[in-house]
Amino acid sequence: MSGAQPEQKRRRNGKAVCALLLATSVFALLRPAQPYAQVAELRGEVSESAILDDQQRKTRQLSLASAQDQTAQAGAATQSNAPAPTYQPASPGAVLDDDMAPATGSIFDPPEAADDAFADTPAPVPPRRPSSTTQRAADQDEAAAAETQAAAATAATTDDTDTAETDQDATNRRTVTIDSADRQQLDPGAERAEAIEGRDKRAEDEPFAATGIKLGSFVIRPTLEQGLTASSNADSSSEGKPALLSETALRFNAVSDWRENSAVIDGYGIFLKTISGDEVQEARGRVDGTLNVDLDNDLRAIARLGYEAAPESASSPVVIEGTVEQPVRQTIDGSLAVEKDAGKMRFALTGAVEHDIYGDAKLSTGGTLSQKDRDSTLYTATLRTGYEISPAITPFTEVEIGRRVYDLRVDTNGFERSSTRLGVRAGAELDLGEKLAGEFSAGWLREAIDDDRLPAISGATVSADLKWSPERGTTIGLTGQTIVEGTTTAGQSGDILYSGRLTGEREIRANLIGNAALGVDWRDYIGSDGHDLTLSAEAGLTWWLNRYAGLTTRARTEKQTSNLEGRDYEAHSIFVGVKLQP
Repeated sequence: MSGAQPEQKRRRNGKAVCALLLATSVFALLRPAQPYAQVAELRGEVSESAILDDQQRKTRQLSLASAQDQTAQAGAATQSNAPAPTYQPASPGAVLDDDMAPATGSIFDPPEAADDAFADTPAPVPPRRPSSTTQRAADQDEAAAAETQAAAATAATTDDTDTAETDQDATNRRTVTIDSADRQQLDPGAERAEAIEGRDKRAEDEPFAATGIKLGSFVIRPTLEQGLTASSNADSSSEGKPALLSETALRFNAVSDWRENSAVIDGYGIFLKTISGDEVQEARGRVDGTLNVDLDNDLRAIARLGYEAAPESASSPVVIEGTVEQPVRQTIDGSLAVEKDAGKMRFALTGAVEHDIYGDAKLSTGGTLSQKDRDSTLYTATLRTGYEISPAITPFTEVEIGRRVYDLRVDTNGFERSSTRLGVRAGAELDLGEKLAGEFSAGWLREAIDDDRLPAISGATVSADLKWSPERGTTIGLTGQTIVEGTTTAGQSGDILYSGRLTGEREIRANLIGNAALGVDWRDYIGSDGHDLTLSAEAGLTWWLNRYAGLTTRARTEKQTSNLEGRDYEAHSIFVGVKLQP
């Protein structure tokens, strides 16, 4: 009996254990478990921003843990002599295992452990409540550690944010442009720049100069003057009378715009007609053209052609008695020059032709007087040799030979007036830029007439063409020439005329131009002691109202004295008018 009872007791205990296990299993199965997918937040798509936030969170946690380790090491080194830490029990559940780190809320954290009745590891035993003294010491240690960890976490978070921003800036830094190195940063304190349209334009050097008219490959600059001239001697003769004249002057200049060669054409025309006083009706004009062509082998060719028509001057050495008006003289001239530079040597060969045509003279008694015996043609050839001693000065010498041929071999008085010409000159070319430029020369000239009864015309010659600018806006000019004049007077060979002009122009203001001129002429008659001296002076002003119109005035005086009878005269005149230019 006693042996059967223990067996029954064991059997009942076994049944109780089985029933307990079965009840536990049923309870575990009946309890609803949360889906792992919902806990891990893996249902649906995961955005890139969530992944990036999680990675940044992990990075901050690692930085915080590293800062805590460094803080703990520093504290351990500082408190090496401190008492041993409080005992911590080693029983299960008293200290968290390494694999039981607290959840961070990341999508990569492992799922939370659920109560599983069938798990091999039993549930941890709750730790024993420490005593009050031990609890207070632990609380103090935990508070100090919390403050240290908070400070380290703040510093680590700041460093991590700066590092992340720096990395992000380095990764997403904007590529600079090619010309960024040439650009200068704007000065915040600089003044606001004006628009291009509002900037001041550069002042023109000659704001009132003619703009010209484009015609083909030439730029033409015409000028028209119209005004009144009051003269004390209308025809500049020894018996001249005063008159009020209408004066019209047309001048023009045309310049080519070719790339290599160049051409220039200059001309003028002057028309006078009496309004009251001594009857005068006069027209005169001239046109000149110059062509410069560059040839091969450093050769240059310069061609000139000119035409002039004007009444013969009252001071002409040939005087025709009883004429109504002075006869018209026409002159056609041309030249061709070839220049060559060889090192510092300068060579030039020029051939020229000049033909004079004299019109018939109208007599006061009626009828005309032919002057064909005065028509002549002059052919000359000039060789110039120079040496450039400096870029500013080039001395030279010239030799000229020529032949003057009259249309009538024998004139009305039975003289053969054709002649042979020979001349030598020496001078210098000057080139100092805008300051001083031009040339001057002096020499001797002789024309031997074919008729032995007439003496040769010979004498010293001077020539000059200089321009000097002492300052900006002021130009001084000096011209001089020697001319051999023939005659048909019986027993006379002719004369030599020396003519010189000194001119000055001053730009008083941009729209006010002043000019002045002084002239002197000396005529020496060959075969006699006769001579003429002519002095002249002129001054004028031009006031431009705008680029296209201006007011102009000038005063002129001229006086001639001669030791020959009936050749003295005096003339004074004043001109007032307007000047127009396109």
